[in-house]
Amino acid sequence: PSFVRAGVGALVLTDPSSASFDFLMSKQRRVLIVGGGFAGLCCARDFSDDFLVTVVDAKEFFEYTPGILRAFVHPEHFDALSFTLQPVIERRMGCKYIWGEVTELNGSERTAKVKAMFSQEAETIDFDYCIISSGCNFNPLHKWGESLWFPTVHEQARPHGSWPHIDERFIEGRRRHILEEYSAIKDLNAKHATVLVVGAGFIGVEWVTELRYYFPNLKNTIIDFLPNPLGPLPPGAAKYCKKYMERHGINQFYSKKYAPDDAEFWNSIKLPNKVDKEYVCIGVKASNYFMPKETLSEKGPGGGGWILMDMTLAVMDRDDNIWSTDEKGHARIYAIGDCNAGGIPGPSPDKDVGKWPIPPIPKISYPGEEEAVIACKNIEKIDKKVFQKKMSCFGSLEPYTMHWPWGAGMFATSLGPDDACFVIGANWEKGSGYMVVWGWPCALQKWIIEATKVEECADGLIGKLIWHFVHHTPIHLWGGGP
Repeated sequence: PSFVRAGVGALVLTDPSSASFDFLMSKQRRVLIVGGGFAGLCCARDFSDDFLVTVVDAKEFFEYTPGILRAFVHPEHFDALSFTLQPVIERRMGCKYIWGEVTELNGSERTAKVKAMFSQEAETIDFDYCIISSGCNFNPLHKWGESLWFPTVHEQARPHGSWPHIDERFIEGRRRHILEEYSAIKDLNAKHATVLVVGAGFIGVEWVTELRYYFPNLKNTIIDFLPNPLGPLPPGAAKYCKKYMERHGINQFYSKKYAPDDAEFWNSIKLPNKVDKEYVCIGVKASNYFMPKETLSEKGPGGGGWILMDMTLAVMDRDDNIWSTDEKGHARIYAIGDCNAGGIPGPSPDKDVGKWPIPPIPKISYPGEEEAVIACKNIEKIDKKVFQKKMSCFGSLEPYTMHWPWGAGMFATSLGPDDACFVIGANWEKGSGYMVVWGWPCALQKWIIEATKVEECADGLIGKLIWHFVHHTPIHLWGGGP
């Protein structure tokens, strides 16, 4: 057959014979990936050779979220955490990139409405398979989950944000926001201002210690509803972080509920005159505005709104039916990473989450990429059965099921640029896991992870050589995997 390439990831027939058409149908299915973060880029890499892949993201850049806190106190670090998506997705991976926002997903018709950047109206595109990896926001106290830790990019959220003059869909808009916040912190530091960090999970602990290191004149206080920092992580890690903050003059108050309108609350944390600046570092909030309500949870962190999925990661509705299927009942839309419900309680949920088919999974990058690989393999299996008419002689073509990945229990918490602690083996049980690395070796370890993961996401050779087999192993040695 004779073809002409028409843009990235597209082929146009110049000889529309039936043989040519059959060749196209057997080789070129279309995959839509919603979100260009860790999980979305992992899927694009895995699919790029065998499918026509389109990645849609509302912002023009990738951002290494686990390291973004340091950029606000050391702005030049942003360059090491980010890159523009179009050159990576289109030139290196050979996929198609659309800078825009998915405003609606139709499961029965397998179509998506996408409002591209600089377009006035949304356009409808169709697909054979779809993977949703759109992530989440981080502030459950704000209607739209607004926080410093993730750019405000959704069209509905931007007019109601605290910085509507900045368009963080652009990489330079994000940089401008970082520089404005840095300048504001500098001014606070100059007048020896008081700062309250609400939430002593790993985000809150990292943020307050970054502020202490780079702006030593600030008078910092951190509070948490729980009796210790780092939430459910092991006592050794909590004790290590607690001692670090004590040595560096950070006031800590635990078992304290945040009540900003209550004078007694402020008196109890020895700040009767309140503070000059507050940072909320608690919880997550769903941002699945484009999904129909029947596919979203009614409960969960931040008030619910998480995409429901079955054990194969296929999107489900509230009646436990697969939401988007073909004529033979095969799932065509999957939800992975931070956007999904993160756990499967089963038909009769037990109070002991350890007895769930999938206990709650932390919203971090490792399990998102693990889910990405499983969703990709399931789509490849379905494609072999439906389009390639293949039958399995040695391995089953039934879809894989998700598991609780052992890497979901790994947490590296920075304590400024020169100290950190690293936990492995944590799970859904309170106090689980082991602190195995700490001090400057852990700070170095975290820097290496950051640099090589950004390199991998940018489709760089060194990063891929280091990280590819973390998720693409032939067998699982730890965790709940098959």
